[in-house]
Formats: sequence, structure tokens, C-alpha cells
Amino acid sequence: MSAGRRTLVAGVDSSTQSTKVVVCDADTGEVLRQGSASHPGGTEIHPDLWWQAFTQATASGLLEQVQAIAVGGQQHGMVTLDDAGEVVRPALLWNDTRSASAARDLVAELGGPAAWANAVGSVPLAAFTVTKLRWLAQHEPALANRVREVLLPHDWLTTRILGGGAIQPGAAVTDRGDASGTGYWSPLSGQYRTDLIELAFGRLLGTPRVLGPSEAAGETTGGMLVAAGTGDNMGAALGLGLEAGDVVVSLGTSGTVFGVHTAPTTDATGVVAGFADATGRFLPLVCTLNAARVLTAAAAMTGTDLVGLDRLAMSAEPGAGGLVLLPYLDGERTPDLPDATGTLGGLTRANATPQNLARAAVEGMLCGLADGMDALRAQGLKTRRVLLIGGAARSLAVQEIAPSIFGAPVTVPAPFEYVAIGAARQAAWALDTRAGKPDLPHWSADTSAVRPLGDPAAGERVRSAYGQLRETVHP
Repeated sequence: MSAGRRTLVAGVDSSTQSTKVVVCDADTGEVLRQGSASHPGGTEIHPDLWWQAFTQATASGLLEQVQAIAVGGQQHGMVTLDDAGEVVRPALLWNDTRSASAARDLVAELGGPAAWANAVGSVPLAAFTVTKLRWLAQHEPALANRVREVLLPHDWLTTRILGGGAIQPGAAVTDRGDASGTGYWSPLSGQYRTDLIELAFGRLLGTPRVLGPSEAAGETTGGMLVAAGTGDNMGAALGLGLEAGDVVVSLGTSGTVFGVHTAPTTDATGVVAGFADATGRFLPLVCTLNAARVLTAAAAMTGTDLVGLDRLAMSAEPGAGGLVLLPYLDGERTPDLPDATGTLGGLTRANATPQNLARAAVEGMLCGLADGMDALRAQGLKTRRVLLIGGAARSLAVQEIAPSIFGAPVTVPAPFEYVAIGAARQAAWALDTRAGKPDLPHWSADTSAVRPLGDPAAGERVRSAYGQLRETVHP
């Protein structure tokens, strides 16, 4: 890196809701400037809107003097291109569950969950790209006939940045982290399983070239290095500087629990997705569809805002007087219940208060993620510390209740755009690698806010009641 002046790198977080861009000092990770632009809601979107958001977020010279850039993008989405590199149909996003029956069919056709776990480290659910390919082939055959190449959201945006706004057929690149969420790239072998593409779609498709963790895709016409990029969870892991023993609970639109592992995982139950990470290691992950929006829904039900919901939840006793919420408000991915709805159990006249409802919402959201943490432990992950991130991690009630539910002290890093910062760190790594310094740059995250363990016995009682209701409603 140059010593006389700062070397600048940029990271992009292209999420479900928005595009966020940070420009960082390549040596320290200090965020120097940032921009953002929103995306439309829904479960499908034309990729051109991601490009519009990127150009809006980087307007007014945000990328001036930036030497390298990388993209962290929402996982699993399906971007289909024709033989001219044009988008065939709006991208289906990870939270689009219309391919749920396709997922069940594919699991059966390969020989069951264990066959998929052994093939690609994960058992495909509706979120996975491979299931969306099957849905497209079955339900939109005329469009499917035009498809020649399938990309992920981060692949598409990375390649378009590299091409100055255009995508040339066959030019797309990806990384092993995001590729591992497709259902047709194997972290175990490090190769595409083209037989699974053919199983899902009926024929072979072009796929992006998989770059190494610090490998660059190339340069823009202006000379800016474009790194491989990665999936959003892998970007967050880079931004947080995860090491073995760190478990992250991310509370955004979805809820995720993940940690760094040195070996690939194969969970035949399908609860743990055996992803790769963006460093050459692995990132086993559990995802729930329902996280922060459970709290916004509970706030609406109790006639308050999120601050008011915090006050209500913290004024109730642990266990919410016996009130239990299964928060499957948008269906659920883990457990695999795409058509489920939320269930409020244990309701009596005595516990029917706004305070208990608020508490039950927070506890229910966290219990689903605690089940995910148990599944990671069963795959051999140690829990040295739990890091709580995402929009809902700012809730004081969540911070207060989480340690007893998780059975571990909780660290709450300062609220930053960790996916974008992780992408910027990857860009710095690619820049260093080009200069002959292959080690991942050391950037530190502020993890000063620690919540102690609290009352583990109370947490166990809450989780027991939650588990009983879940088994009753969804045996």
C-alpha cells in the first residue's frame, strides 16, 4: 500500500432493501465516506434497479481515487441471462417461496436430504437458486428456453461494474462463498455440480467463473481493481473479522446464525447450510425468514413503535406469563415450513397484556435463532462468543433477553455496515495480493458492548415452552 497518502477501497452491500457503499482506508478499515439508495420491496426485482441504486449511491464522486472495489450481495437470488447477456426475467430473490414444492421434488429426486448434503453441503430449500431454476422450467417454459446463463445478484453487479454498465456473455465471475448457496456448487469438491443444474433445469447452463478469495476479476476502464465479491453473510464475517469460536447472530429481514469452521459440514437434516466463506474456510449457517419484522409486527399489534415495544417487553417477566409466539409470520425456512403462519400459544385472560405480547415476540424471535445455534454446535462449532448484529440488535430488549436465551454472553458490535465493510476488506486484500502481499489485511471491529449471561435457567424455561408449542403445532 502507498505510504505517502491513504489508499482507498470501496465495499458494496447490495441487499434486499438497499444498496449501501462505504469507502475505507485500505490499511486500517476506517470508513471515510458512504452512500446509499433504496430498492423496491417484494420478492422479485429487475436487476437493472440494482444498477440504478448503485449509480445513485456512488453519485457525487463517492468513488473518486478508489483503487479497488468489491460487492457483497444477498445470497441465493436467480438472475437469468440470454445469449446476448440480457436479463430474461426479473430476478427471484432468496425470500421468494414459490419454489417450495420444487425444493421438495428435487430433494426426493436425488435420493433424499443426505444425498444433497453429501453433494453440495446443504439440503435445498425454497431460497436456494437450484429450486428457482426448477420453478422457472416448470412454470415459465417460454422464458426458460431463452436462458443461457444463471448468475447470483452479486455476480451480476460485480460483472456489470467490471464492464462499465454492460455484461458480456460468459464474462461473469463469482466466489466460492456465494456460489456455495446455489445448490449446484460444492464446497466439498470446490466444483460446480453440473448434473444438479441439469436435474433442476432439464439442460446445462453457463455459470460464472469461481475466483479465489483474494483474486481480482479485473479492472474497470478507469483502472479500478474489481475483487471477486461474495455473499452478504460471508461479507459480514469478513467485516467482523470472525475467527474460530465466534458465532454471529444477525437480525435483519431474515435471521441468520453462522460461524467460521475449518472443515466443510454436511447436515442431512437441512437445518445447517454448509456454505464456504470468503477466506478459503467454511461458514456453516442457519437462516430463519422471520427476524426484525417480528418486532415491527408486534409493535403494530400493541399500538406503539420499536422504542415503545422495548419498554413493554422489558417490563414483563421472563416467559411472558406463559405467552409463547411462534413467529412464522412470512412462512419459515428453518424449520422448513414455507406455508406456515404465526401462532400465539398459552393465551389466558391473566397474561393477555401488551407487555407480555411484546416480551413473547422478542423471546420467540430469539428462540428460533437459539435452535439454530444448537444445530451449529452439533456440527462441531465452539461458541467462544456470540456477536449480535443487524437492525434488531439495536433493541435494548433484544440485548437484555438474548444472553439467557442463547446461554452465552453476547457482544454487540457498534452498528456499522458490516457486509459493505467486509467487501471493502476483500477489495483491500485483492489490492495487496496484486502487490505481492497475500495476507488478509487486519481490520478490527469495535466489540466493546458486552451483555452478561443473565439467568440461564429462565432462558431454558422459555426455550422449553417454545419447543413444546412448536412440536404441538408442527409435529
